[in-house]
Amino acid sequence: MKKLISIIVAVLLIASCGQSYEESKRLSREQRREAMRKDSAALKIAVLPTLDCLPLYVAHHYELFDTLNGGVRLKLYHAQMDCDTAIQRGRVEGFVTDLVRAMRIDHQGVKMRYVAATNAYWQLVTNRNARIIQLKQLDDKMVAMTRFSATDMLTDMARDTVKLPAERVYKVQINDLNVRMQMLLNNEIDALWFTEPQATMARIMKNPVVMDSRDVKLQLGVMAFRDKEMQRKERAKQLSLLIKAYNQACDSINKHGVIYYRDILREHFKMKRNVIDSLPNNLRYQHAVGPRQEDIALVEQWLGAQQSVNKKQ
Repeated sequence: MKKLISIIVAVLLIASCGQSYEESKRLSREQRREAMRKDSAALKIAVLPTLDCLPLYVAHHYELFDTLNGGVRLKLYHAQMDCDTAIQRGRVEGFVTDLVRAMRIDHQGVKMRYVAATNAYWQLVTNRNARIIQLKQLDDKMVAMTRFSATDMLTDMARDTVKLPAERVYKVQINDLNVRMQMLLNNEIDALWFTEPQATMARIMKNPVVMDSRDVKLQLGVMAFRDKEMQRKERAKQLSLLIKAYNQACDSINKHGVIYYRDILREHFKMKRNVIDSLPNNLRYQHAVGPRQEDIALVEQWLGAQQSVNKKQ
């Protein structure tokens, strides 16, 4: 009798565990579906660990983004190419990039809506061990950049400024910002293009700056969205709310300064204290206004020239 009771108890326990497992699987499936639904409803933006993205991080940190209409999700990448892939395949609705890349994607068939010109600028930093302090010394040197981007166009401008033939400056495509910085640390490259805060990191290590995009009066940073997606009523509403939060974040940064947000810089940018303290104190962030026509025209001209060169090759 006791043996029979033990068997019955064991069977009941097994059945109970089985129900618990099945229930767990059912809940897990429901949770995954709910997570996918929320992610689909959210306005997703591809960002990089660069300071032109700071208003988005600030708005997210202080919960300025609307939550009732799907909200906003920031998707972090470390290479512009990965951001491009995300926007082209519809994994995100928007991205922070440069005008060259955005316009090229537009030309390839994914129509872009340019929502904001950012304050991104690029500095051409040379390896201090290479002893390059002038642009003309880039002759027979390697420059790390991203193909068909602001850094690609700026490399051509730097080369043309000192009348170096195209074949005398070697463009090396290094997309990942972390890899680019590591190459500088390991003395594996002669010159590299950086925006902030990577430019500050490089300067702290006493690497010379031989060109700054601000010196040639270019404003190439941009936040853009898939135009077709933004034509949907619910997305248009999300974008309007995003712009409102973005502008509030810009006002806050301009009021307090970039260094005031050191906790965000440490968490999302993985910046050390000495880098944060060395950031430029004059960085300003403007409200969401599209890029200037003169910048668009210059990029259009450069992209056209690249297309002509490719056809001849």
